[in-house]
Amino acid sequence: MRAAFSLLALVIVAAIVLSLAKKQATALKPAEPAAASAAATGGALPRPKDVGQQVQSQVDDAARRAADAAASATQ
Repeated sequence: MRAAFSLLALVIVAAIVLSLAKKQATALKPAEPAAASAAATGGALPRPKDVGQQVQSQVDDAARRAADAAASATQ
């Protein structure tokens, strides 16, 4: 009896997970192909090189601030 309830609970949880996965998958699909292609050609997305440079500059700034804070803490 206990095994039957465990199996039933497992099936219910699997159904819930699959239902949520289906909702997420439909949310990822673009609404209209024409709108998606217009956004891609319109320059809406940043260039990967620019994003990499921005991230690197933020990491450098954070490292510099951490080094300054460590230096002032030891004085």
